[in-house]
Amino acid sequence: MSSLLQLFAWRRWWPEPMALSPAQKIKAGLAALLAIGVSAAVTHWTVGNAPWLAASMGAASVILFVLPASPLAQPWSFVGGHLVSAAIGVACAKLIGVPVLACACAVGFSIMAMTFLRCLHPPAGSIALMGVIGGPAIKALGFAFVVSPVLFNSLLMLGMALILNNLWLRHPYPRPLPVANPHQVADAPPLARLGVQADDLDAALAHYGELLDVGRDDLAGVLALAQRYAAARAHHGLTCADIMSRDLVTVAPDSSLQEAWRKLRRHRVRALPVVDAEHRVLGVLALVDFLKRLDGRPEGLRSRLMKRFGQRGRASEVGAVMTSPVVCVAATQPIVDVVPLLSDHGLHHLPVLDDAGRLVGLVTQSDLIAALYSGVAA
Repeated sequence: MSSLLQLFAWRRWWPEPMALSPAQKIKAGLAALLAIGVSAAVTHWTVGNAPWLAASMGAASVILFVLPASPLAQPWSFVGGHLVSAAIGVACAKLIGVPVLACACAVGFSIMAMTFLRCLHPPAGSIALMGVIGGPAIKALGFAFVVSPVLFNSLLMLGMALILNNLWLRHPYPRPLPVANPHQVADAPPLARLGVQADDLDAALAHYGELLDVGRDDLAGVLALAQRYAAARAHHGLTCADIMSRDLVTVAPDSSLQEAWRKLRRHRVRALPVVDAEHRVLGVLALVDFLKRLDGRPEGLRSRLMKRFGQRGRASEVGAVMTSPVVCVAATQPIVDVVPLLSDHGLHHLPVLDDAGRLVGLVTQSDLIAALYSGVAA
């Protein structure tokens, strides 16, 4: 009895609220309007009297513009699913004389093919049906139906999805690749070595024994973001301003490299922010920038450096060899925002800017380690 009551519990029938702002909902609808309109018009002008719009494109637009990060929305899933299903639908219509059986086989075999070919796209199931019961015009086309309108529509809709998602809706499409180790070695980045691993996510997804509409990379991103929120709560809202170095050693872009080298040695630091007269960051001059000038020959390091820095002209100035542009952070940013930058992105120091964009401090890996240790010790 309790199981029956749970079956009809309203919370099981009512979906969770969508994490979309009203503006995003309106934009998604307008994006679908534009994509369908362009695809239909271009296909109509191209193919003439043949069918110029596949009905499945309406359902596909929901996935492409509302759920662009879904595995079901990716380019191969979208285009491949439509082509495979259209071909199977036409084949069933030709080979099976009973319409009801042809419809059933078209949808069933399309699902099998899409899952095996890793191009599952739900709206493509309707294309399989369209190949069977689409009417005399579809029947007359035969396998040409796969090319027009299905292939034409699919490529046009994909082009619109690439443009609108990336430039207007601000959704990366296709899904971005995971961040690679900047040191180009096989080890995972530092933040990926602890806690939930990729194998753990695979095991958890496999545990369900069914397809979940979320990819492993997306799930890993959600977990990483949740960990950042938890870390921010654990560190009581510490910001970059709380841990940064304030008494900075800086250089101007027209300073000589000899002067910059002396500052690095005197203060025993590995990097110098390069600032203009208004204390705005133009770049960073790090020890590695000096080493790059040795052409891979470290013998006589000090003498070779001094000899090269003694050259006259623009090549001997800080501005000629500094790293620019530079990743900077705001003084009010939580320290959890700098953890990925200093651990996984290969950065060792981050200039800190005030509200006016002027340099007010520097956060280094040492500052971050000290802050995290203090939080654990507390």
